[in-house]
Amino acid sequence: MAHDWLELSCTVDREAADAVAELLARHAPGGVAIHDEAPSPLPLEDEPPAPSDCVRVAAYVPDTPEGATAREAIEQGLWLLGRLAPLGALAVRVFSEDDWATAWREHFQVLHIGERLIIRPTWRAYEPRAGELVIILDPGLAFGTGQHPSTQLCLGALERRVQPGMRVLDVGTGSGILSLAAARLGAREVLALDVDAQAVTAATANVGLNELAGVVAVRQGTLPAGEGYDLVVANIVARVIADLAPGLARALRPGGTLIVGGIVEERAADVVAALERVGLAVVERAAQPPWVALVGQRPSR
Repeated sequence: MAHDWLELSCTVDREAADAVAELLARHAPGGVAIHDEAPSPLPLEDEPPAPSDCVRVAAYVPDTPEGATAREAIEQGLWLLGRLAPLGALAVRVFSEDDWATAWREHFQVLHIGERLIIRPTWRAYEPRAGELVIILDPGLAFGTGQHPSTQLCLGALERRVQPGMRVLDVGTGSGILSLAAARLGAREVLALDVDAQAVTAATANVGLNELAGVVAVRQGTLPAGEGYDLVVANIVARVIADLAPGLARALRPGGTLIVGGIVEERAADVVAALERVGLAVVERAAQPPWVALVGQRPSR
């Protein structure tokens, strides 16, 4: 049955975005997003003034009794975090499924990332030039529009690292954007995983839009039992990457490559240490402050 949704968001200093996103993700079945742009034009119950050099972290919960419980937990968690770092007041937006499908679209344009990758929202027209690789995207409620710096850093690393014929694993696929990029760059087989059913639905639809069902398989889950992947990518958050590091390393074949993103600068050292503990050498670091992406390499022997 259709129901309204609540967007619960607060403006925070960029350095606090990772911690706030982790908190919200524990209680938000509709997902969490980090917005650098201004809020979309939807009806507001309350909207705090945005401080300078900040981002807006938003969680999406159903406007149901279960959603009310999630909202209470989020409010309590933000109050506790607010004792440690300054946070903006909680803003609440109420919107229907139809509202979400239309109101936010004006913020997303055609994106050029790296040398060849083009991200085209389904509602935008674009005529590609020779050599450009176009990814058609309708993110829905899933994370991954190409707008966020962490996604762009991972896309850039994929462009540099994917070779034709690779087997690729995408952990926490969201909208499927990184899986689609890997396929466009020549991967012969991509497994896209996410624990969130909404993300699985969105990613599956985007695979269909791009006619890549023969290359990209979307499944619900975290890590596969098998291994032997040439490249694994995980654009999540620092704490989860550190926790998953042993499984991410096991999924790689000897000599395989790991790309991880969604890391704020002050947590990068923690992630590097976690990767090194499981035998991966960090061979590349890319940054769009305050966001960092890391590339790890499993030894060939």
